[in-house]
Amino acid sequence: MATDARIELDWADGTHVFRLAIGQLAELQDKTNAGPLVLFERLRTGSWRIEDITNTIRLGLMGGGMPPVDALKKVRTYVEDRPWTENVPTAMMVLMAALYGAPEDDSGNVAAAEPEIASTISPTAG
Repeated sequence: MATDARIELDWADGTHVFRLAIGQLAELQDKTNAGPLVLFERLRTGSWRIEDITNTIRLGLMGGGMPPVDALKKVRTYVEDRPWTENVPTAMMVLMAALYGAPEDDSGNVAAAEPEIASTISPTAG
């Protein structure tokens, strides 16, 4: 299990590193007006807001080392221009890694955990 909240996911146009360190978590709280556990619960139950998804992914990319301008471009292209529920599992995994550490399967790839998280999302999310 990763202990620094870093998670590598196949997302958008490739494999990307996400991380919500303390600075990104503090900004995420400000942007979403919710603590990390409240935000995770909103994502899990389908009561999320647009900012919950966009900011979690954008800040996660930045925490993983992507320059802010590039992270914003990725979010505009692969979140804002896509069906909203498509990115809920990614946002949940990024936030879960920050809260609990990154789960890993035997190969060291966390992408295998995504279907399990996707199954917890309400189809009426939005």
